[in-house]
Amino acid sequence: MAVLTMTLVRSGQEQRTKFRSSRLQRTNVRSGQEQRTTFRSSRLERTYVRSGQEQRTKFRSSWLERTKFSSKPLNKEHCNVGTIGHIDHGKTTLTAAITKVLSKEGLTKYTCYEDIDRSPQERLHGITINTALVQYESLCRHYAHVGKWLYTIRRHYTHIDCLGHVDYIKHMITGASQVDGAILVVAATDGTMPQTREHLLLARQIGIERIVIFLNKIDLVDSELAELVEIETQELLDEYGFDGSALQALNGVSQFENSIQKLIAAMDNYIIIPDRNVEAPFLFPIDSAVAIKGRGTVAVGTVQQGIIKKGNNVDILGHGASLKSVVSDKQIFKNSVLSCSAGDNAGALLRGMHQEAVLRGMFLAQPNTFKQYDMFEAQIYVLTPAEGGRHKPISHKYIQLLYSATWNIACCVYLPDNIPLIMPGDTLKTKILLRKPMVFLSGQRFTIRETKLVPLLVLSFDH
Repeated sequence: MAVLTMTLVRSGQEQRTKFRSSRLQRTNVRSGQEQRTTFRSSRLERTYVRSGQEQRTKFRSSWLERTKFSSKPLNKEHCNVGTIGHIDHGKTTLTAAITKVLSKEGLTKYTCYEDIDRSPQERLHGITINTALVQYESLCRHYAHVGKWLYTIRRHYTHIDCLGHVDYIKHMITGASQVDGAILVVAATDGTMPQTREHLLLARQIGIERIVIFLNKIDLVDSELAELVEIETQELLDEYGFDGSALQALNGVSQFENSIQKLIAAMDNYIIIPDRNVEAPFLFPIDSAVAIKGRGTVAVGTVQQGIIKKGNNVDILGHGASLKSVVSDKQIFKNSVLSCSAGDNAGALLRGMHQEAVLRGMFLAQPNTFKQYDMFEAQIYVLTPAEGGRHKPISHKYIQLLYSATWNIACCVYLPDNIPLIMPGDTLKTKILLRKPMVFLSGQRFTIRETKLVPLLVLSFDH
């Protein structure tokens, strides 16, 4: 019995010892797992922190890069200008040359020719189909060259690069309607051409009063021919004339870079910025609509009057439609801003709107302020053949396309009962019926075109 008892006691101790050993092993394993887990967690946390720092650094860098050339300076007046002229006379090349010359002074970012003519059709044919937008600054102004933002020492410009061929004339009318002044580009190799005169005529109709001439491609002709072209151009438009070559300026030849600087100086001194009506109800003609993935639809255009702020309710009017939305964001050249005022080229992010519903020619408007009309009275003038108009008179119920602001639509001209015809050179008060109701203001300018002619000029109109 004694032997058996000792054996059982010893056996129990061994079991307890084995149990303690296995429990200790499990504890050690668990402790190792916890240590490894803790190590992984701390390493992961450090990675997250480092990743966040990198993201913040990248964000700051990208923000600084965007704001370096795109922020709208508060101490410079803003001016919208456009290049006009005959096809292939060098309008887009001049726009690129201006950005390159001013980029050397740190006043803008260089935009090459290919970035202005972006679409495959434009690059294939070497022509500008849609108006392009650029920006730059002078000494005292910020220019929007509706083409691009450019900075000179005096101003901030938005530059509109308008097209020169007749097939896309509606884009030129839209672009010119957004500018305060224009640069008329004339190639010394060709002189003044039909569309040179036509663009001048359209500019006057739309209300552009200040035009600066830039004589381009003089490096390809002798001095006598260049002088003759300059005289011819000055006779066509008794404004300012400049000689130089945009192509040479683009290649960095100092002689022609000076001509670009003279052009900028002339724009600063000659083009007068009109009074911006910021007290009137907000009105924003839509030039285009862009769908931003994950954000919504952005309406792009130039503020016609008033001030719009982020979070404002707006009516979307035009082509007979009446929609409502909220401006969830406002941007000026990719920079979010709290508000935009008359004269600003901007984009408005519209909450809950599909791109298909927002059409070119519509307006963002202050709610319950503006109406749409399909008929109005207008005082019209029929251009003579010498002015680029038609030879034949216009009869009752004359039907053509009417262009105004950013919209164009078919219309019918109704003459008074006692007047069967309007002769070229005549001025008459008529009624005009639109195919669809549109938004317009009393005194708003428009033009009616037929093929290559510009037959009518509005003097004033009433609803």
